[in-house]
Amino acid sequence: MLPLFDIRVTLRSDGCRMKIADALEARFGETFSRVPRLFRAPGRVNLIGEHTDYNDGFALPAAIDLAVWTAAAPRADRRLHMHSLAMGETFEFDLDAAPAPAANWSDYVRGVALMLERAGYRSEGADLMIDGDLPMGAGLSASAALEVSVAYALTRIAGLDVDRLELAKLCQRAENEFVGARCGVMDQYASCFGVAGRLLLLDCRTLRSKPIPLPASARLVVCDSTARHRIADGEYNRRREECERAVALLSKHIDGIAALRDVTREQLERREGDLPEIVFRRARHVVGENERTLRAAAALEVGDLAECGRLMDLSHASLRDDYEVSCSELDLLARIARGLRGVHGARMMGGGFGGCVICLVEAEAAERVAASLRKSYGEAIGATPSAFCCFPAPGAGPVET
Repeated sequence: MLPLFDIRVTLRSDGCRMKIADALEARFGETFSRVPRLFRAPGRVNLIGEHTDYNDGFALPAAIDLAVWTAAAPRADRRLHMHSLAMGETFEFDLDAAPAPAANWSDYVRGVALMLERAGYRSEGADLMIDGDLPMGAGLSASAALEVSVAYALTRIAGLDVDRLELAKLCQRAENEFVGARCGVMDQYASCFGVAGRLLLLDCRTLRSKPIPLPASARLVVCDSTARHRIADGEYNRRREECERAVALLSKHIDGIAALRDVTREQLERREGDLPEIVFRRARHVVGENERTLRAAAALEVGDLAECGRLMDLSHASLRDDYEVSCSELDLLARIARGLRGVHGARMMGGGFGGCVICLVEAEAAERVAASLRKSYGEAIGATPSAFCCFPAPGAGPVET
C-alpha cells in the first residue's frame, strides 16, 4: 500500500469532525483564494469475510466514522492540482495527458481521474486539498476512502451524475489497473454504501447487499498491531493467482465453476488430491470463509453474539494457517483480545501481514477492552498502539459546513 496518512486513531465527536471540515475549508481558502465544496468517504471495518471479495464471495463490512476528506473547486483549465495536508506534498498533472504512476499517494488520485475519463466522465480541472484521520496500512481501507472521496469531489464539482455502484467500480479499477493492487470491490463498496448502525452482507458477485443490524448490546473494537504491510508488493496478488489456479484445476472436474464462490466444502475435499497442497489450502480458506460469513450474518440477525464471535475466531485461524496472511503481531493481539472479559471473538482484518485486529465486544465492556488492549499489547511490543471502539457509520457524500 502506498503511503497515505499516519495519524493516530482516536474517537471523534461531531464537534471534532466539524473542526476537520472547518480547518480544511480554511486552508483551502488560504491556498487557492476560493471557497471549496467538501466531501468525505469513510474507511471500513470487515467483521468477517476476508479475501473472499475477489473470489465472488461474501463479506460483512461496515463503514466507520474515520474518513478521508477532500476539499475541491473547479479550475478553468484541464489540470488537476492536489495537495495532502497530512503528507505535506503537492502534485499536479494534465488531464489530457495519460498520467504515469508516481509510486506515492497521488497515484490513487491519478488513477481515479484516469478511470473517470476512460468511462466518459469528462471534467474540467480541479484544485483538491485532502486530509484524513485514517491510519495507513492498518486494514481500514484508507486507499479506498481516498479514491471514493476524490471521485465524489471530481464528479460533483463538474456536475456529473455518477451512481454509487458505478463510482465504486471505477475506484476499484483505479486501484487494480493504475496502482497495481488487485483488490476486490468490497472496500470501495462499503465506503460508498455504508449505513448507520448496519453491517452490509455483501454478495461480491451480484454487488448487492443486505443491511445486517449490529445489536445495540454490541460494539466493534479495533486495535492497530502497528505492523505495516505493502499489499501491492506481491503477496496479495500472489494469493489471487493461487485462487485462480484452484478454479482452473477444479473446473476440469466440476462443471459450472467461475470462481471459488461456486465450490462447496464437500466438492473441494473430494478433489484435494487434484490440487497442489498450497493451492488446496488457499481454496479451503475461501470456501470456508464464505460459509462462516453467511453463518455470522445469520447469527447477528438473531442476536447470537457468541456464535458470531466463534466464527470470527475460526476465520483468524484460517487466515493464519491456510491463507498465511497473518503475522506474529496480529496473532498475539488476537490472542490477548480473546482473553479479555466481554470479547466474543477477535480476528485479523484486511489484506494481511500487519494492520488491525477487530473484536466483537459487549457494549458495556468496549472502552475497557480498548484500554486493556492498549496496555497489554503495548507492553508486549514496547509501544502504545491505538485502539478504539466504533459503530457502523454512513457512507460517502458531500459535507455541509
